[in-house]
Amino acid sequence: MIQPTHYTASPAASLALFRQRSPLVHCLTNDVVQSLTANVLLALDASPAMVTEPVEAAQFSAIADAVLINVGTLTAARSEAMLAAVQGATAAGRPWTLDPVAVGALTFRSDFCQRLLAFRPAAIRGNASEIMALARQAVSGRGVDSQHHPSAALEAAIQLAQSSGAVVAVTGETDYVTDGRRLLAVSGGSPLMTRVVGTGCALSAVVAAFCALPGDRLLHIAAACRVMSQAGEQAAAAANGPGTFEPLFLDALYRLYKEAV
Repeated sequence: MIQPTHYTASPAASLALFRQRSPLVHCLTNDVVQSLTANVLLALDASPAMVTEPVEAAQFSAIADAVLINVGTLTAARSEAMLAAVQGATAAGRPWTLDPVAVGALTFRSDFCQRLLAFRPAAIRGNASEIMALARQAVSGRGVDSQHHPSAALEAAIQLAQSSGAVVAVTGETDYVTDGRRLLAVSGGSPLMTRVVGTGCALSAVVAAFCALPGDRLLHIAAACRVMSQAGEQAAAAANGPGTFEPLFLDALYRLYKEAV
């Protein structure tokens, strides 16, 4: 198996390029995290949009710079809009990112995400259990909570990257990012990030946005992971708990963006 290399580069170069682009990100995401997802993207000077009518979703995905598909609160009607958005993005050559929330634990979303893989996502971001399930490996999990350490999913992530063509990010205490040939380990973050709902989903949106950048997608996605973990470290250093962490986290993201500029 490929051995991980520690990501030691500064994300500043990717952030500076991100600032030049200010990507428009079409987020079809779950109901619980929409506000935080939008605010995280805005803090980094991206433009979030959330168009869910199937006809409009297909049209807007062709206009947007990147698309996020997050199946956290999937319904039959929402799956129709997501499929239309993926088809629209694919036809227009726009990169789209899959966040396979709770795949492996529930049948409808598991089957739907397997169907979406045929449309060749640019990136896939999930926890270890989700990535292993998406790669059709046996897993244990409790919905969105992984029962596996990220390192346990490395073989599955590499296989999934090779079969889907996506850059796969397995996130947790350490994030691992692979394109099937290379494997990067991104350290950092804070346990408080798991005490605020939506930080993982927001990371998926940032990954989707960074997929819009030209150049080495693996390095850009590793930079996206590091930007989020670094902001988490800075926010946790000043926070008293989850209630104060979230606004400090947004402030830290904004500071990182300003420093890169």
